[in-house]
Amino acid sequence: MKLLFRKNNLLNGLQIASKAVPTHTTMPILQCILITAKDHAITLTANDMDMGIETNIEGEIIEDGMIALEAKIFLDIIRKMPDGDISIETDENLNTFISCEKAHFNIVGKDGDEFSYLPEVDRNNEVVISQFTLKEVIRQTIFSIAENDTNKIMGGELFEINDDRMKIVSLDGHRISIRNTDLRNSYDPVKVIVPGKTLNEINKILSGDADKDVTISFSENHIIFEFDNTIVISRLIEGNYFNVDQMISLDYETKVTINKREFLDCIDRATLLVKEGDKKPIIVDIKDGSLELRINSTIGSMNEMIGITKEGQDLMIGFNPKFLIDSLKAIDDESIDLYMVNSKAPCIIRDEEGSYLYLILPVNFVQP
Repeated sequence: MKLLFRKNNLLNGLQIASKAVPTHTTMPILQCILITAKDHAITLTANDMDMGIETNIEGEIIEDGMIALEAKIFLDIIRKMPDGDISIETDENLNTFISCEKAHFNIVGKDGDEFSYLPEVDRNNEVVISQFTLKEVIRQTIFSIAENDTNKIMGGELFEINDDRMKIVSLDGHRISIRNTDLRNSYDPVKVIVPGKTLNEINKILSGDADKDVTISFSENHIIFEFDNTIVISRLIEGNYFNVDQMISLDYETKVTINKREFLDCIDRATLLVKEGDKKPIIVDIKDGSLELRINSTIGSMNEMIGITKEGQDLMIGFNPKFLIDSLKAIDDESIDLYMVNSKAPCIIRDEEGSYLYLILPVNFVQP
């Protein structure tokens, strides 16, 4: 095999494919990226057995071939090469010669036939969405998935499609994030749980261009994302997702309308007094025309007043400040509405159009 690349094209392709290389595995071949050059196309493939990525890159094929190279050293070599054309050549003993200007490397590859190829999956129920929209709904929900493996279903997001509407849901036992988005066409109903790891990696790869699309296909056990010159295929999480509609009540005793940026900045200032690992709640004291935020920690205390519009009862309630910050950062509206029942019931942040809903459980606090 003999190939010639522009450095940026090869580097970008490797950075995309490497996101499916496992950090720990008992199968050394999975720590490799497979280079395939045939039929006038150059493809990079990586596969950790849960998620696989295949991306086509531009380059000149002088001689067809296939080789698997250890991803980390391969990527490091290309990253540190001069900004010129890069030549990759292999011999019959799997020696791989990588050259650029005066820099020359020789590393030993592995037989490409030993590589675990991506599974063949029937593409059903194809849904088309813009890269911008998919990137946004992932960003606006991914922070609510559970960070540990105690509950696999909480480690994924629900993708539910009905007609021309797509609903994305995540939860971690302390909060729920929901985003609804309109699709250009109507589709058959789909309800699957997509691993959070897959969505995190896709979010890094997507350009976010509103003029470029992503085609999402579903099978019984897999989901496929196709965009630009890249295919990402992932196993789905088995099981039934939580019935979040039963967890959410739209009843409220107190409604607060507040400037989102002012609210977010105030909470952000308050967290200056919270050491990492501390679980100090931020206390929200709601009265007519004003909302006071207070926090007390071993470092000191802080309080600040914000003007609001209030409907209903006065209320004092405590929250984990990080949960509020995460939700507020995911909302682009200038003004937001908070709905609460009492100091023990969840706070719901939602818009009138139903495009988003964030539920945050309160925390106990000592009355000042």
